Amino acid sequence: MVIVQDRSLRKPTGGRNKSTRPRRLAQSGSNPTLTGIGKARVKVSRVRGGNEKKKVLSTEIVNLFDPKTKKYTKAKLNTVIESKSNRNYVRRNIITKGTVVDTDKGKAKVTNRPGQEGAINAVLQSE
Repeated sequence: MVIVQDRSLRKPTGGRNKSTRPRRLAQSGSNPTLTGIGKARVKVSRVRGGNEKKKVLSTEIVNLFDPKTKKYTKAKLNTVIESKSNRNYVRRNIITKGTVVDTDKGKAKVTNRPGQEGAINAVLQSE
């Protein structure tokens, strides 16, 4: 089924909004990516203007920034500890922006949107 990013079919009062024109390609959306932990898989999709968007379906590596040393390193992902967007994402190990993950170097908070950017960036949390 097609996902359409258009105004709601219902008014705030509960009445119906009548469509003034048919659906357009520019209004089409996509299913959520739901980035997981596992063997690295990236999906490339075409977006408006002929550009490409890289969606991380799963990965084992995170680009980790250490605020004390001001250096970036690669770390291995172990599991998801906390997710503000959905509590069920913790048990399913789904990574979104703001998710706290456990790495081999400690806890880290994801600072980007992995379903739209092609990599996972995180900041090491102070213990």
